[in-house]
Amino acid sequence: MSERKRAATKAYQNPSFLNSKDARPLRILSEYFEPQSRFDRFKVEDTIVFMGSARIQSREAAEERVRKGGGEKAQTALKMSAYYEAAREFAFRLTNWSKALDHEERRFVVCTGGGPGIMEAANRGAKEAGGKTVGLNIALPHEQGPNRYITQGLHFEFHYFFMRKFWFAYLAKALVIFPGGFGTLDEMFEILTLAQTRKLSKKLLVILYGSDYWNEVFDLKPLADWGAINDSDLDLLRRVDSAEQAFTQLKEFLTAHHMVPQTPQENTAPGIAKTRG
Repeated sequence: MSERKRAATKAYQNPSFLNSKDARPLRILSEYFEPQSRFDRFKVEDTIVFMGSARIQSREAAEERVRKGGGEKAQTALKMSAYYEAAREFAFRLTNWSKALDHEERRFVVCTGGGPGIMEAANRGAKEAGGKTVGLNIALPHEQGPNRYITQGLHFEFHYFFMRKFWFAYLAKALVIFPGGFGTLDEMFEILTLAQTRKLSKKLLVILYGSDYWNEVFDLKPLADWGAINDSDLDLLRRVDSAEQAFTQLKEFLTAHHMVPQTPQENTAPGIAKTRG
Protein backbone atom coordinates (compact mmCIF):
# COMPACT_ATOMS: atom_id res chain seq x y z
CA MET A 1 0.00 0.00 0.00
CA SER A 2 1.41 3.35 -0.95
CA GLU A 3 2.16 5.74 1.85
CA ARG A 4 -0.64 8.24 2.40
CA LYS A 5 0.32 11.67 1.13
CA ARG A 6 0.64 14.29 3.80
CA ALA A 7 -1.73 17.23 3.29
CA ALA A 8 -0.10 20.59 2.66
CA THR A 9 -0.34 23.17 5.47
CA LYS A 10 -3.03 25.75 4.94
CA ALA A 11 -1.69 29.27 4.56
CA TYR A 12 -3.58 30.60 7.59
CA GLN A 13 -2.09 27.79 9.72
CA ASN A 14 1.49 28.26 8.54
CA PRO A 15 3.49 30.07 11.28
CA SER A 16 6.53 30.66 9.05
CA PHE A 17 4.36 32.51 6.54
CA LEU A 18 2.28 34.38 9.12
CA ASN A 19 5.45 35.69 10.77
CA SER A 20 7.12 36.63 7.47
CA LYS A 21 7.37 40.11 5.97
CA ASP A 22 4.97 39.02 3.23
CA ALA A 23 2.21 38.52 5.83
CA ARG A 24 2.73 41.89 7.53
CA PRO A 25 -0.58 43.27 6.11
CA LEU A 26 -2.40 40.32 7.68
CA ARG A 27 -0.78 40.98 11.05
CA ILE A 28 -1.75 44.64 10.86
CA LEU A 29 -5.33 43.78 9.97
CA SER A 30 -5.48 41.28 12.83
CA GLU A 31 -4.66 44.11 15.24
CA TYR A 32 -7.74 45.88 13.91
CA PHE A 33 -10.29 43.07 13.60
CA GLU A 34 -9.43 41.07 16.72
CA PRO A 35 -9.77 44.03 19.13
CA GLN A 36 -12.91 45.14 17.32
CA SER A 37 -14.53 41.75 17.86
CA ARG A 38 -13.78 41.88 21.59
CA PHE A 39 -14.98 45.44 22.02
CA ASP A 40 -18.22 44.45 20.30
CA ARG A 41 -18.57 41.38 22.52
CA PHE A 42 -18.08 43.45 25.68
CA LYS A 43 -20.32 46.25 24.29
CA VAL A 44 -17.59 48.86 24.79
CA GLU A 45 -18.69 51.77 22.61
CA ASP A 46 -16.60 54.63 23.94
CA THR A 47 -13.64 55.12 26.25
CA ILE A 48 -11.94 57.73 28.38
CA VAL A 49 -8.21 57.35 27.86
CA PHE A 50 -5.80 57.94 30.74
CA MET A 51 -2.16 58.60 29.82
CA GLY A 52 0.87 59.26 31.98
CA SER A 53 4.18 57.98 33.23
CA ALA A 54 4.71 54.29 33.90
CA ARG A 55 7.24 55.26 36.59
CA ILE A 56 4.87 56.95 39.04
CA GLN A 57 4.23 54.77 42.08
CA SER A 58 1.31 54.42 44.45
CA ARG A 59 1.49 56.23 47.77
CA GLU A 60 2.06 53.02 49.69
CA ALA A 61 4.93 51.96 47.42
CA ALA A 62 6.52 55.42 47.59
CA GLU A 63 6.22 55.55 51.39
CA GLU A 64 7.93 52.16 51.59
CA ARG A 65 10.85 53.55 49.55
CA VAL A 66 11.17 56.46 51.98
CA ARG A 67 11.12 54.10 54.98
CA LYS A 68 13.96 52.13 53.41
CA GLY A 69 16.04 55.28 53.15
CA GLY A 70 15.79 55.93 49.41
CA GLY A 71 17.06 59.50 49.73
CA GLU A 72 16.10 62.34 47.39
CA LYS A 73 14.73 60.06 44.68
CA ALA A 74 12.43 58.41 47.20
CA GLN A 75 11.14 61.81 48.31
CA THR A 76 10.48 62.73 44.68
CA ALA A 77 8.63 59.44 44.18
CA LEU A 78 6.49 60.22 47.22
CA LYS A 79 5.64 63.66 45.84
CA MET A 80 4.78 62.20 42.42
CA SER A 81 2.59 59.51 44.03
CA ALA A 82 -0.07 62.19 44.47
CA TYR A 83 -0.72 61.86 40.72
CA TYR A 84 -1.18 58.09 41.04
CA GLU A 85 -3.77 58.58 43.75
CA ALA A 86 -5.50 61.34 41.76
CA ALA A 87 -5.76 59.11 38.66
CA ARG A 88 -7.12 56.31 40.81
CA GLU A 89 -9.75 58.59 42.41
CA PHE A 90 -10.71 60.18 39.09
CA ALA A 91 -11.20 56.79 37.41
CA PHE A 92 -13.25 55.61 40.38
CA ARG A 93 -15.55 58.65 40.17
CA LEU A 94 -15.93 58.35 36.41
CA THR A 95 -16.74 54.65 36.55
CA ASN A 96 -19.27 55.04 39.33
CA TRP A 97 -21.05 57.71 37.28
CA SER A 98 -20.92 55.81 33.99
CA LYS A 99 -22.29 52.62 35.56
CA ALA A 100 -25.45 54.50 36.54
CA LEU A 101 -26.19 55.61 32.98
CA ASP A 102 -29.21 53.96 31.38
CA HIS A 103 -27.52 52.42 28.35
CA GLU A 104 -27.03 48.86 27.16
CA GLU A 105 -23.51 49.70 26.04
CA ARG A 106 -20.71 50.15 28.52
CA ARG A 107 -20.29 53.87 28.28
CA PHE A 108 -17.14 55.87 28.99
CA VAL A 109 -14.98 52.93 29.98
CA VAL A 110 -11.56 53.71 31.46
CA CYS A 111 -8.82 52.80 28.98
CA THR A 112 -5.06 52.93 29.47
CA GLY A 113 -1.86 51.66 27.94
CA GLY A 114 -2.12 48.72 30.30
CA GLY A 115 1.20 49.16 32.11
CA PRO A 116 2.26 50.33 35.57
CA GLY A 117 2.23 53.87 37.00
CA ILE A 118 -0.61 56.15 35.98
CA MET A 119 -2.01 53.41 33.76
CA GLU A 120 -2.23 51.02 36.69
CA ALA A 121 -3.79 53.74 38.86
CA ALA A 122 -6.62 54.42 36.39
CA ASN A 123 -7.32 50.72 35.78
CA ARG A 124 -7.25 50.18 39.53
CA GLY A 125 -9.72 52.97 40.29
CA ALA A 126 -12.14 51.69 37.66
CA LYS A 127 -11.94 48.15 38.97
CA GLU A 128 -12.45 49.32 42.56
CA ALA A 129 -15.66 51.00 41.37
CA GLY A 130 -16.82 47.66 39.93
CA GLY A 131 -16.50 48.66 36.29
CA LYS A 132 -14.89 47.26 33.18
CA THR A 133 -11.47 48.62 32.33
CA VAL A 134 -9.32 48.34 29.20
CA GLY A 135 -5.55 47.95 28.76
CA LEU A 136 -3.92 48.48 25.36
CA ASN A 137 -0.48 47.08 26.05
CA ILE A 138 2.50 47.15 23.67
CA ALA A 139 5.16 44.45 23.44
CA LEU A 140 8.53 46.05 24.28
CA PRO A 141 11.81 44.35 25.17
CA HIS A 142 12.47 46.11 28.49
CA GLU A 143 9.02 47.08 29.76
CA GLN A 144 7.00 45.48 32.54
CA GLY A 145 3.93 43.46 31.70
CA PRO A 146 0.30 44.51 32.01
CA ASN A 147 -1.06 45.56 35.38
CA ARG A 148 -3.42 43.26 37.27
CA TYR A 149 -6.42 45.59 37.27
CA ILE A 150 -7.37 45.20 33.60
CA THR A 151 -10.64 43.35 33.01
CA GLN A 152 -10.14 39.81 31.75
CA GLY A 153 -10.85 39.81 28.03
CA LEU A 154 -10.07 43.52 27.67
CA HIS A 155 -6.29 43.21 27.86
CA PHE A 156 -4.84 43.72 24.37
CA GLU A 157 -1.24 43.08 23.38
CA PHE A 158 -0.07 45.04 20.32
CA HIS A 159 3.01 44.70 18.18
CA TYR A 160 2.48 47.83 16.08
CA PHE A 161 2.54 51.21 17.80
CA PHE A 162 0.34 52.78 15.14
CA MET A 163 -2.41 50.18 15.62
CA ARG A 164 -2.31 50.72 19.36
CA LYS A 165 -2.62 54.48 18.78
CA PHE A 166 -5.52 53.84 16.43
CA TRP A 167 -7.44 52.14 19.21
CA PHE A 168 -6.61 54.92 21.65
CA ALA A 169 -8.20 57.40 19.24
CA TYR A 170 -10.99 55.30 17.73
CA LEU A 171 -13.21 54.88 20.79
CA ALA A 172 -11.98 57.83 22.88
CA LYS A 173 -14.33 60.64 23.86
CA ALA A 174 -11.74 62.31 26.09
CA LEU A 175 -8.08 62.08 27.05
CA VAL A 176 -6.77 62.67 30.55
CA ILE A 177 -3.05 63.39 30.45
CA PHE A 178 -1.13 63.02 33.69
CA PRO A 179 2.59 63.84 34.07
CA GLY A 180 4.60 61.65 31.74
CA GLY A 181 7.57 61.44 29.40
CA PHE A 182 8.23 61.02 25.69
CA GLY A 183 5.59 58.34 25.18
CA THR A 184 2.87 60.40 26.88
CA LEU A 185 3.77 63.49 24.85
CA ASP A 186 3.90 61.50 21.62
CA GLU A 187 0.45 60.03 22.11
CA MET A 188 -1.05 63.33 23.25
CA PHE A 189 0.30 65.43 20.36
CA GLU A 190 -0.69 62.86 17.75
CA ILE A 191 -4.31 62.95 18.89
CA LEU A 192 -4.22 66.74 19.25
CA THR A 193 -3.09 66.90 15.61
CA LEU A 194 -6.01 64.70 14.56
CA ALA A 195 -8.40 66.98 16.44
CA GLN A 196 -6.84 70.20 15.07
CA THR A 197 -6.96 68.97 11.47
CA ARG A 198 -10.56 67.69 11.88
CA LYS A 199 -9.64 64.08 11.23
CA LEU A 200 -11.81 63.04 14.16
CA SER A 201 -15.55 63.06 13.49
CA LYS A 202 -16.34 63.87 17.12
CA LYS A 203 -15.66 66.42 19.80
CA LEU A 204 -12.75 65.35 21.97
CA LEU A 205 -11.81 66.80 25.33
CA VAL A 206 -8.14 66.78 26.37
CA ILE A 207 -7.46 67.37 30.06
CA LEU A 208 -3.95 68.12 31.31
CA TYR A 209 -3.75 67.09 34.94
CA GLY A 210 -1.19 68.87 37.11
CA SER A 211 -0.50 72.53 36.30
CA ASP A 212 2.76 72.61 38.25
CA TYR A 213 4.21 69.86 36.08
CA TRP A 214 2.82 70.86 32.71
CA ASN A 215 3.46 74.59 33.09
CA GLU A 216 7.13 73.79 33.61
CA VAL A 217 7.34 71.17 30.84
CA PHE A 218 5.88 73.22 28.00
CA ASP A 219 4.11 76.45 27.09
CA LEU A 220 2.09 76.32 23.88
CA LYS A 221 1.17 80.01 23.74
CA PRO A 222 4.30 80.98 21.76
CA LEU A 223 3.09 78.68 18.98
CA ALA A 224 0.03 80.89 18.63
CA ASP A 225 2.04 84.11 19.07
CA TRP A 226 4.29 83.09 16.19
CA GLY A 227 1.36 82.04 14.04
CA ALA A 228 2.20 78.33 13.97
CA ILE A 229 -1.24 77.47 15.39
CA ASN A 230 -4.47 79.40 15.84
CA ASP A 231 -5.38 80.96 19.18
CA SER A 232 -8.42 78.67 19.22
CA ASP A 233 -6.14 75.62 19.10
CA LEU A 234 -5.04 76.42 22.64
CA ASP A 235 -8.62 75.69 23.72
CA LEU A 236 -8.12 72.02 22.84
CA LEU A 237 -6.41 71.62 26.23
CA ARG A 238 -7.89 72.19 29.68
CA ARG A 239 -5.71 72.23 32.77
CA VAL A 240 -6.95 70.89 36.11
CA ASP A 241 -5.45 70.20 39.53
CA SER A 242 -7.87 67.92 41.35
CA ALA A 243 -9.82 64.76 40.65
CA GLU A 244 -13.03 66.60 41.53
CA GLN A 245 -12.31 69.42 39.09
CA ALA A 246 -11.34 66.98 36.35
CA PHE A 247 -14.46 64.86 36.85
CA THR A 248 -16.76 67.91 36.86
CA GLN A 249 -15.33 69.19 33.57
CA LEU A 250 -15.39 65.75 31.98
CA LYS A 251 -18.96 65.04 33.07
CA GLU A 252 -20.16 68.39 31.69
CA PHE A 253 -18.40 67.76 28.38
CA LEU A 254 -19.69 64.21 27.96
CA THR A 255 -23.23 65.23 28.88
CA ALA A 256 -23.21 68.07 26.36
CA HIS A 257 -21.54 66.31 23.42
CA HIS A 258 -21.83 62.53 23.77
CA MET A 259 -25.15 61.87 25.48
CA VAL A 260 -27.46 63.49 22.93
CA PRO A 261 -28.66 62.15 19.55
CA GLN A 262 -26.23 62.93 16.75
CA THR A 263 -27.39 65.26 14.00
CA PRO A 264 -27.10 64.17 10.33
CA GLN A 265 -24.17 66.55 9.97
CA GLU A 266 -22.31 64.87 12.84
CA ASN A 267 -22.99 61.43 11.38
CA THR A 268 -21.40 62.36 8.06
CA ALA A 269 -18.45 64.38 9.33
CA PRO A 270 -15.04 63.31 8.01
CA GLY A 271 -12.91 61.24 10.32
CA ILE A 272 -11.40 57.91 11.06
CA ALA A 273 -14.85 56.53 11.89
CA LYS A 274 -18.41 57.78 11.65
CA THR A 275 -19.89 56.53 14.88
CA ARG A 276 -16.95 55.68 17.10
CA GLY A 277 -13.97 57.77 16.12
